[in-house]
Amino acid sequence: MEVVVTLAILAISLPLLLGLRNWDVGLHDRARHLVQATLLAQEKLLETQLSGPVPPGVTSGDFGAYPAGLGLPQGAGANNRALGYSWTRTVLATPYSTLREIRIEIRWQDKTGKEALDISTYVLF
Repeated sequence: MEVVVTLAILAISLPLLLGLRNWDVGLHDRARHLVQATLLAQEKLLETQLSGPVPPGVTSGDFGAYPAGLGLPQGAGANNRALGYSWTRTVLATPYSTLREIRIEIRWQDKTGKEALDISTYVLF
């Protein structure tokens, strides 16, 4: 009887534990994407700030190559550095002529579908 009870407990607990492990792997993958998207959004924001006054409008693209002027090697590995990620930058005018609202959206596709990260800030030019 003790063996049957032990097997019943194992039959219930093992699938639960394996399900938790799979859930943990999914969370780790999502966290990796969010960290990558955050770094890419910060890069786009810095690129916008360093480019000088930006007229209001929407631009978009992908992360195929490093931005010009960073002094990074343009050899193998420099292209397609963030495969699967794309960006949209929206620059909005404010009541102040030297202040712009910058919105950056980073998009990617993972196993669960399309995901996006949005950041927004104000930049003084």
